[in-house]
Amino acid sequence: MSQQPTSTALLPVAERNRLSFVGRILLIPLLLIIVGNLLLMAGNGDQWLADQLYRLEGNQWAFKDAWWTSHLIHKGGRNLTWFVALLVMLGLIRSTMDARWRPLRRSLTYLLSSVALSTSIVALLKSWTHMDCPWDLERYGGLRPFIGLFEQRPVALGHAACFPAGHAGSGYAWVALFFFMLQVRPQWRWPALGISLLVGMVFGLAQQLRGAHFASHDLGSLVISWLVATGLYLWMFPSPAALSHTTSAGERA
Repeated sequence: MSQQPTSTALLPVAERNRLSFVGRILLIPLLLIIVGNLLLMAGNGDQWLADQLYRLEGNQWAFKDAWWTSHLIHKGGRNLTWFVALLVMLGLIRSTMDARWRPLRRSLTYLLSSVALSTSIVALLKSWTHMDCPWDLERYGGLRPFIGLFEQRPVALGHAACFPAGHAGSGYAWVALFFFMLQVRPQWRWPALGISLLVGMVFGLAQQLRGAHFASHDLGSLVISWLVATGLYLWMFPSPAALSHTTSAGERA
C-alpha cells in the first residue's frame, strides 16, 4: 500500500518551485533590462539613437509639437491610462458590494496598487535624478551640457526632471496585468503583458521623437514597473498561481 507524501517531504519541492518562479519571472527579465540600460547609458547608446532620430528629423525635433506625438500619444495616452485606472477602481468598488465580483477583490487591489506605486516611484525619482531631456542639451540645439546620472550637477544649471520617463512609465506600469491575469485568467497573461509592453514602447518612442527622453529613460521606467509588479505580487500572493500549478503537477506525477 503506497504512502501519501508528508507536507515536510513536499516542502523542498515547493521551495525549489518558488525559487524557479522568482528566477524566471523576476531575475532573468530584470537582468536583461539592466544590461540593456547599461549599454544605452554607459555605452553611449542613448546618444547614438538620439543622434539618428535628430538627424532624420532634419537636425531638429520636428515632432516636438506635432499633433500625433504631443496630443494624440502624449496627452491622449495619459488620459487613456487614467481612464483604465478609473475602470479598475470602479471594478474594485463593485467587488466590495457585489458577491459575484468578490473573488476579484484581491487581484484588483493588487493591480491598482501596482500601477499607482510604479508611477509614483517614477515621478519621485524624476525629481531626484535631475537629468535633462535631449531637447535641453547643446548637442541637440539646447543650452545645457550633458550631465550623467551619477555626475555632480552644477547648481547653476537649475532643475531637471527627465529620468526615468514618466509617460512611458504610465504605459509600462500596466505590466502588472501579467500577474493580474495569472490569477484570474492565466491563458491571457502573455497577451496582457504584450499589450502593456507595446503601449509603453509606443509612449516612449513618441517622446523620443519629440526629444523629451533618451531610450534609457524608458527602460528605467520599465525596470521600476517590473520590480514593483513582481515584488508586490509575491508579497500579496505568497503562493503564486503559476507556482501552485507547478507544484500540483509535480504532486500528480
